[in-house]
Amino acid sequence: MKQFKKEDTVMLLVDHQVGTLNFSANRPHEMIISRTRALARFAKALDIPVVLTSSQEDQAQGMLLQDLQELLPEEYANRVKRAGITNAWDDEEYKAAVLKAANGRKNVIMAGLTHDVCIVWPSMSMQEEGFDVQVVMDAGGSPTQIADDIAKQTWESKGVRTTSINQLASEMVHSWASEDGQKVLPILFEEVFSKIGQFA
Repeated sequence: MKQFKKEDTVMLLVDHQVGTLNFSANRPHEMIISRTRALARFAKALDIPVVLTSSQEDQAQGMLLQDLQELLPEEYANRVKRAGITNAWDDEEYKAAVLKAANGRKNVIMAGLTHDVCIVWPSMSMQEEGFDVQVVMDAGGSPTQIADDIAKQTWESKGVRTTSINQLASEMVHSWASEDGQKVLPILFEEVFSKIGQFA
């Protein structure tokens, strides 16, 4: 298993919208938001390119979370607004934006809402096209646990890895004593460790 490094990684946050958050009933919304905030802050601290995308903002999905606009204002302004294509990788504008941001990087951190529709398809498509993809499970969810479990089984069958926020952070920084570790550890304490016991 290849270890991801900040120099060869791009982060894709998919459809973290106020409406799609409500479609995710198998995980506390506060958990999804805190982990998504942590990912956005990790990317900023480690200089990892981020691409944001949304689907049908004028319908039930709604706007991207305000947290993303505050933490990643430039990426928010440049977000790809999809017209409803469920597999974001099939959207030409989105694919072009990702390839430009990646600039040759082949490791992909992906998180979003919902796993059973908006994550399972692009994660597998990118894996099939030669990218190594990890899905951060606790930064997203599905309408039911059954849907979440099946999505996870489906993408893992195609080689996509499943990870969690803490596992990803430890993989990326290698050592808490390193310069990067010292950047990331306060984010973990503020967004994750301070909430231990609040979520299952």
